[in-house]
Amino acid sequence: MADAEPFVPEGASQGPVQAVSAMGFPSPARDYFDGGFDLNRLLVKDRVSTFIMRVGGGSMQSAGIYDGDEIIVDRSMPVRHNSVVVLTLNGQLLVRRWQIDGQRVGLLCDESTLPVLLAEGDDVSVFGVVTRCLHHVR
Repeated sequence: MADAEPFVPEGASQGPVQAVSAMGFPSPARDYFDGGFDLNRLLVKDRVSTFIMRVGGGSMQSAGIYDGDEIIVDRSMPVRHNSVVVLTLNGQLLVRRWQIDGQRVGLLCDESTLPVLLAEGDDVSVFGVVTRCLHHVR
């Protein structure tokens, strides 16, 4: 019986990264790829505006971001409702989910069920939008 082609979801990346089943043990020689691959091409849209930052704390675990993870932050992306952003709020660097409710903006994290609404006197500066999270396999 001939080996079936691996299942690749529609719209998935072609090239060295493909969908893989976590069941069984695939043959290392099955999809031999002779060449390198560029993580910048796979993970970064705008190289000039993209940064990697390490997260401290577990306030964004619901977004899949854990203490010690590295996040990829793109400064060129627009901030939208529900975007996960890196920002400074009154001098404190934070990772939060941006919530827009009419004319009000709030910040949501795992520590609260309701967003903390920004007040008129708050000093807020959005650094960028989180596009990816890289975490260690435990």
